[in-house]
Amino acid sequence: AYSQLTSLVRRATLKENEHIPKYEKIHNFKVHTFRGPHWCEYCANFMWGLIAQGVKCADCGLNVHKQCSKMVPNDCKPDLKHVKKVYSCDLTTLVKAHFTKRPMVVDMCIREIESRGLNSEGLYRVSGFSDLIEDVKMAFDRDGEKADISVNMYEDINIITGALKLYFRDLPIPLITYDAYPKFIESAKTTDPDEQLEILNEALKLLPPAHCETLRYLMAHLKRVTLHEKENLMSAENLGIVFGPTLMRAPELDAMAALNDIRYQRLVVEMLIKNEDILF
Repeated sequence: AYSQLTSLVRRATLKENEHIPKYEKIHNFKVHTFRGPHWCEYCANFMWGLIAQGVKCADCGLNVHKQCSKMVPNDCKPDLKHVKKVYSCDLTTLVKAHFTKRPMVVDMCIREIESRGLNSEGLYRVSGFSDLIEDVKMAFDRDGEKADISVNMYEDINIITGALKLYFRDLPIPLITYDAYPKFIESAKTTDPDEQLEILNEALKLLPPAHCETLRYLMAHLKRVTLHEKENLMSAENLGIVFGPTLMRAPELDAMAALNDIRYQRLVVEMLIKNEDILF
């Protein structure tokens, strides 16, 4: 009975760990002026001075000396007291603050789209009414996972697809991060299909775990969208056109280079959708 109980506990713990991944996150330190006496939470020494005595993490509230901030491990645990919005919030910060694997916006919008929109013609290509998309964004920022995006609130599924695309466009660091961007583009410029997959596989390893998990979930969903292509007219190629610039932004500011990259961005998303089962 005892061993049975331990295995049950172990299983429950594993399930729990599977539910809340231990994503690493760096602190978001900003120079701060503390009122009254303050001690550094890293070295426990007093913070001297009248203004800008140290730095405070905007996501978890940790207070440390500026010089100590360089030694603090990447163990930021964002607190909902500090993380007040959902849109325009760093992806890893959001999932850590809400104890989820992926941003709840992504999960909730995809569930809604799959329950009633897979046969909708031009899914993701047709734009929803922008004021209502803004409404959904405000609902998520205000209510988090309690936001109501059901058919009773938003009958037009294009409002939900619009809200999901807007979430990705608003990310301060794109889903396919600036660091990983060149490797993804390199894969699209390669002509040999086997080599393409190899480079894509290496590119995925450059993504932070929360970004990779969200991309995996999104690509599995987009693959399911293509299975209804007869009705919705959305092939992997069409979805690539929509999602390329939504998920990827060129790190350099050279407008010409960014323009040239658009066709490669489209190809990257197309390849990710078509090879979703092999890559993730």
